[in-house]
Amino acid sequence: MLQLEEEDLEKNPQFSKLLLELCQILEPSGGSTTLSCELEEVQRELRLQRKVWLRSEVIYRLIQEMLLDLQVRKQEGKTTDDENKFLDGLQQCLLVTQCSDLLPSNNDAGSTSLLGLEKQDMLALLPSNMDILWIRERLHKQLEEALRKKCFTFLSFHQPETDEESEVLRAAKALRLASTLEDEKRRLQTEEEKHQEIGALLERQQEMYPHVLLRCLSLLRQAASDLRLQAQSEIDCMNAEYLEAKSNALFLKLRMEELQVLTDTYTLEKVDVHKYIRSSLEAAVKTEKNELAASKQILSSYEFLGTKFEELVQEYTRLRDKIKDNRWAIQELSKTLP
Repeated sequence: MLQLEEEDLEKNPQFSKLLLELCQILEPSGGSTTLSCELEEVQRELRLQRKVWLRSEVIYRLIQEMLLDLQVRKQEGKTTDDENKFLDGLQQCLLVTQCSDLLPSNNDAGSTSLLGLEKQDMLALLPSNMDILWIRERLHKQLEEALRKKCFTFLSFHQPETDEESEVLRAAKALRLASTLEDEKRRLQTEEEKHQEIGALLERQQEMYPHVLLRCLSLLRQAASDLRLQAQSEIDCMNAEYLEAKSNALFLKLRMEELQVLTDTYTLEKVDVHKYIRSSLEAAVKTEKNELAASKQILSSYEFLGTKFEELVQEYTRLRDKIKDNRWAIQELSKTLP
């Protein structure tokens, strides 16, 4: 029950002594030896009583099957006079026996019997002694025959190859069938115990398996980290140089593509045209700047007039708008005239 190692026992000598003393008074299951002996005796008596009861139960069921078979054959009209007499006598004996079991025995003092009947009253209903002896003799023979058929049936079920063998050989094998079944039962129990031991061992291995895997993973991780740290600086330098060269190459490629687009877009003719347009625009801008400077000089000269200049500007604006309106009216009238 205790999963102990030798190291545990060596570290705790007093505990080892305690276990030795307990082994003398306790069983491996935890019970005392006295109780184990008494329990074994009771179990032996129980097995004996169970065997006796089982023997009686087998005989009783065989008799019931026999009676049922005779009753069916009697209903079909296939029974002889001896079989009818045997059936009636056996049923009468069983009925008397069952009723007698319900009555109190002579040892039960003070108990009242059912309807005032005694066992002697029930025994008087049995057939005659000659009939009882005849029924008993015939019953023994039929029970032997029924048991023999049952044994052969069990043998055929357990060993189907015996169906083609002789009856003497089958009978010999049927006699050894109980011991054969006991041997097989012990073998199966042994295999079951081995299977349980293997199952327990498998469970322990399954419990240990994750720990071993975790230990292996930690060792692998540690080894990988150690190897990686040794070469990590060199790898980082090489990666930095590679990325720098790659970025420079990408920049140069982008500049080349940009220049290629510009050369494809602006040909010599287009450049000449743009130069001409630029010179024209610059000349126009220069002219406009000169005009703007002249206008600013004129405006600055008119600023000395003060409020009169504003009145003149308003009058000029009004007259220009009026002239514009008159021109529009003249154009409309000219459109209407033939």
